[in-house]
Amino acid sequence: MFKQSIILSLIVLSLGTVLAQNNATEAGTFIIEPPTLQNLGFEWYIDGDDNRNATVKVEYRIAGSGSQWKGGMPLLRIGGEYIERAGIDYTTPHMFAGSILDVNSNTEYEARFTLEDPDGVEGEAVKVVNVSTRAEPKAASDGRVRHVYSQYYTGEKEEPNYPGLVSAYGGSINTKGDWYVVAEDPVQPGDIIKIHGGLYKAPLLNYPDWNNIPFDGTYWFTQKGTAERPIVIEAAGDGEVIFDGAGAANLFNVMATDHHIFQGLTFRNVDRVFEAGRKHLAGASNLTVRNCRFEHVGEGLRTEFAGSKNFLIQDNVIIGRDDRFRVYGWAAHREGLIPYGTHLMDSYYGIKVYGSGHVIAHNSIAYFHDAIGISTYGTPEKEQELRAVSIDIYNNDLHLQVDDFIEADGGVHNIRIMRNRGVNTAQSGISAQPVFGGPAYYIRNILYNVQKGGALKIHGGVPGLTAYHNTFIAENNGGGGHPNSNYRNNLILGADGPTFVAKFPYTTTYSIADYNGYRPNQGAESPENQFRWLSPTGEQAEFETLKSLSEASGLEQHGITVDYDVFEDLQKPIQAPVGTPLGEMPGPVYHAVDLNFKLNPNGKAVDAGVIIPNVNDNYNGNAPDLGALEVGGPAVIYGARGLDPGQEFYR
Repeated sequence: MFKQSIILSLIVLSLGTVLAQNNATEAGTFIIEPPTLQNLGFEWYIDGDDNRNATVKVEYRIAGSGSQWKGGMPLLRIGGEYIERAGIDYTTPHMFAGSILDVNSNTEYEARFTLEDPDGVEGEAVKVVNVSTRAEPKAASDGRVRHVYSQYYTGEKEEPNYPGLVSAYGGSINTKGDWYVVAEDPVQPGDIIKIHGGLYKAPLLNYPDWNNIPFDGTYWFTQKGTAERPIVIEAAGDGEVIFDGAGAANLFNVMATDHHIFQGLTFRNVDRVFEAGRKHLAGASNLTVRNCRFEHVGEGLRTEFAGSKNFLIQDNVIIGRDDRFRVYGWAAHREGLIPYGTHLMDSYYGIKVYGSGHVIAHNSIAYFHDAIGISTYGTPEKEQELRAVSIDIYNNDLHLQVDDFIEADGGVHNIRIMRNRGVNTAQSGISAQPVFGGPAYYIRNILYNVQKGGALKIHGGVPGLTAYHNTFIAENNGGGGHPNSNYRNNLILGADGPTFVAKFPYTTTYSIADYNGYRPNQGAESPENQFRWLSPTGEQAEFETLKSLSEASGLEQHGITVDYDVFEDLQKPIQAPVGTPLGEMPGPVYHAVDLNFKLNPNGKAVDAGVIIPNVNDNYNGNAPDLGALEVGGPAVIYGARGLDPGQEFYR
């Protein structure tokens, strides 16, 4: 008996030691994600930390400056969250991930990460790394120049000149029609093709046409540039360059390219302008599309190739073919409001990408099913370099979509959706169904007139949503349950629809919602209870007031209720007619230039937030303001720079 007691005691002691060791954190692989122009992303894999009390402190400074360290947001603790949707069966690995935001382009930074755990840390607890942000790509100063002129051009021509873009790209002046396969001197790294003003429209059924794209109407690009010597195809500056697709399915196929720049061009009348990648097949890398205009197109640009990386899609105006005068949802076709074949999928995505290191910034996009999306690619690839990480979507101006403004659906880590403005959508504002761990940063976005699904569309157990300083003139009903979420300093104002103003379907105890401002719905059909909470144990409860929610859940200890007087001059959008499902009847269209999202300096939202390092460091007053726009803060430019901000870009 005595011997059995000793054995039992040893077993208990051993078990206690194992438990203590599992609570301690063992540092593993540290990964620097592909940097973008303004942001840096990191991942740090770990073992242990069963009680999830480990943290990673982030500091950074310009390398070699000797300046004081600046504080960043702590890395997000990820691990064990389960994702199930459309056949996906994925559990997030145990790790930390996060970003350093809004730093200078083309600059080297020193970043320090400190792993801390009260239960102890095994391995290297401090990582100091140097990493440089990307520079904007530019043409080589000594590249060969080739000139292309329209068939209608009658003036003097610069040498060497070519009868079409295919001829210039392949270097064969005498190619014609189905002789486009003859490429005797194709472009090399550093070469520049200057397209002179005029109309470039091929009669697709005329096989000897000088455009060299008979029958399918597609330009094929297959060469490789380099970072220092990209291949550039640009407007020459002597008039608008218009590529009219004449109804072709694809205009520019760039799937085989590397380091290409397209800039200053106009595209129209084509289903897809840039075919940039297909899943498990091929895809472009280091593609830049800048200062272009897309008119009456089905899609602007798409890649779903996991190996695509480092796109820069910037300062473009992209206009689709969907309804321009009313907000229609998917169900409008079932209700007979729109005949099939008229507006069903006339346009799809303005921009859709997969891969890593992409920047989609300052684009003006209207009249698509979805404006911007990450491919719903499925379970992430095992290879680190094939995952959708470090993707930036910022300062875009989005008008009138059928479904969502932005979809982060297939993203994995460090998806950064910041400072976008979206007005008029039938479904949801920003979608995540799912994101595979996160963080997916939603920071300082403005959404207005979201008719059906609420500000955020969340399905599949999405973990890692980090929503800070957004102005949502829409309910935040979310969708399905989701773990590991973090909401702070947002304004969420209902428009008196027949629904809750906010749901909190958090399935983990470590989700956070605090310091947010809510305007409950007050319409005739609005429910009495305006807040719904799904507890981590699966119990569901509804609350009439924010205070009663807070007392029961522990959420929103510093949250406040607000009304539209928190703004200088902003009215709620009109909801769909009472008695009809939201989004199924045509809704009114609002114009961003008529809307004022600035805060009332004397309103309740001022100084009501909490400090978040690297997000609101430059706040004014006693504390950060709620919502996207800080009182006294700098003006935000939405959409393509150079446009008149007082005029609609889509008319």
